[in-house]
Amino acid sequence: MGWYIFYFVLYFIFMLGIAAFYFRRITTYEDYLISSWNTGFWKITGTIISTFCGAAVFIGWVGLGFTVGLSGYWKFAFVAIVFSLILILGFAKPLRRQRLITMADLFTVRFGGKAGIVPSILSAFIYSVPTTALQMVGMSTVFNITMGVSLPMGIFISFVVILIFTVIGGLPATILTDAIQSIIIIIGVVVLAIVTVMHVGGFGALFEASAPEYLSIAGPEGYGEILLYALSVGPFYMVWQSTWQRIFAAKDEKTAVGANTLGFIIAGLVSFLPFLIGLAARQFVPLDMHPDLVFSYVTDFLLASPIGGLVFLGLLAALMTGATSFILQGSSNLTVDFYRNFINKNADGRRMLFFSRVSVLIITSLACLFAYTVEDIATTYQWALRLTATVIVFPFLAVMFWKRVTKMGVFVSMLGTALLVLAYPFLPIGMDHALFGFLVSIVLLIGVSLMTKHAPSETVQAAYFEKLHNPTLEDRR
Repeated sequence: MGWYIFYFVLYFIFMLGIAAFYFRRITTYEDYLISSWNTGFWKITGTIISTFCGAAVFIGWVGLGFTVGLSGYWKFAFVAIVFSLILILGFAKPLRRQRLITMADLFTVRFGGKAGIVPSILSAFIYSVPTTALQMVGMSTVFNITMGVSLPMGIFISFVVILIFTVIGGLPATILTDAIQSIIIIIGVVVLAIVTVMHVGGFGALFEASAPEYLSIAGPEGYGEILLYALSVGPFYMVWQSTWQRIFAAKDEKTAVGANTLGFIIAGLVSFLPFLIGLAARQFVPLDMHPDLVFSYVTDFLLASPIGGLVFLGLLAALMTGATSFILQGSSNLTVDFYRNFINKNADGRRMLFFSRVSVLIITSLACLFAYTVEDIATTYQWALRLTATVIVFPFLAVMFWKRVTKMGVFVSMLGTALLVLAYPFLPIGMDHALFGFLVSIVLLIGVSLMTKHAPSETVQAAYFEKLHNPTLEDRR
């Protein structure tokens, strides 16, 4: 326990020191939320790795490897990487041209008025709050395994540390610590993978002892399930605001494309290891163990305190950086999409910066409350992904490519899809609920747009081909 305490205290002192360093250097809300569109190559690469490898990777994906084997990688991680690269390679340059801060800002500029409110609510509350809560749950699990801290107390400690760091340091501190923590994360998961595989006799013994369905791409559930999952969850990563923030934060288009691409390629390679660890864990971990506990059990079982502490530190780093990124995502939505557009349109930079920090408190507090209700990390994360993707993906593509799309079409599509997807469990529908949501979304989007005219507040442009400029809005970008 002494090693764990030493590592964790040293780590938190370092994190808070970085945040304090940036506190006086942050003078505008653009600095705080988007790092003033001026972040270098390696910082962007590191923050992508750290943000992607959060609770879902270390805890959820080890658990998936434990329950379904290596197929989990192709079902979830590989799909996430592919769609993230589609966003970066296909959309990074035209998105940077818009000089935005949030995803919802794109809808507000294109349609005017309150068009950005639905994606903003989804990003701030449906995604940022529960995913931040997952990081808190993960951190509390680390404290419980290593130091015997109760899970409720661990959640509260996580809340306090995350809140202080994020309020003080904002995105500049997050990106710098992400870049450093990405090294800790990679070392931690590589060490645990090597030790776990060696414990079961090496790759040969592992593959020989594992049932064929746990080694195949299809897995126990077959190729149909893999494809269905790819189509229902993968598209979310095209509208994942954390990636959008890194695209906007980069100092130029070349950095936005190159650094984000390299970050996701490395993250894709690192993400295979948790599934390998989970597969190997089936050889010595009780098969009735809850999947979310497998990572901590394996680390504590196989590694002595000095080395095991480094692995747990890697997990803690991943959870911490994921939490701060998700909080700042929600904070951006509340600050730009709600406060600036609806509450105080004439707010100066000082007020915007103040409310940015207030919104961090709001998101973090809600996440803490939600953390006390989380029972299954992987399921909760997938639910947030599916709902966000079904509501946002087709409207986003329409804004980028289709001038004929109307404000009413987008609003009805997003609101109608959200309501029907939430009501899905009570409807007599046999198809997958995410595919059902995508079908509803595109039908409402096209149908309503063709039946309605452009509103006076719209700027009738396709964002992929030209920089949007809405004359009805004050140009705050």
